Amino acid sequence: MLDLLKDLWGFMKARKKFWLAPIIIMLLLLGMLIVLSQGSAVAPFIYTLF
Repeated sequence: MLDLLKDLWGFMKARKKFWLAPIIIMLLLLGMLIVLSQGSAVAPFIYTLF
């Protein structure tokens, strides 16, 4: 996982694609939110967002 992040950072740094960073961060946060709330009481509220 760490190698993937290093490669991704190297790609963004070499090709000046820093605008990808916020998109990737938001996708990771959204994925973590979905995984962590899968079995919790917060799940019905998250499902209403989609």
